[in-house]
Amino acid sequence: MSARLTLLSAALLGALAVCLGAFAAHGLRDQLTPRMLEVFQTGVTYQFYHVFALFGVGLLLQRQDRRLLRVSASLFLIGMLLFCGSLYLLVATGVHYLGMVTPVGGVLMIAGWLTLAGAVVKALPEK
Repeated sequence: MSARLTLLSAALLGALAVCLGAFAAHGLRDQLTPRMLEVFQTGVTYQFYHVFALFGVGLLLQRQDRRLLRVSASLFLIGMLLFCGSLYLLVATGVHYLGMVTPVGGVLMIAGWLTLAGAVVKALPEK
């Protein structure tokens, strides 16, 4: 992913996270069981965490366009879409087998963090 696409994705997904969080707090509170509301909030929380990660990687990409940073951004984005998206869909549809997608998204987000660590190690060798 380019720096521009990474930063744009972070900005749009950040705005979406605010909207979804507000919707959960004000529109879903009386519509969902406490457990399903918790599941939805978990999606919003992880979306926010990874929006900031995506934003940070985008800033790094502006300084140095490195392959590992682009891979990290892609892993964060795809992981976020699968992890958070599957939780949102699970709550919206009640289809519980969607929960099988959630761990795949989680693994991709972890891989994003590890790839980011690799990019740091490669770019900043120990002196």
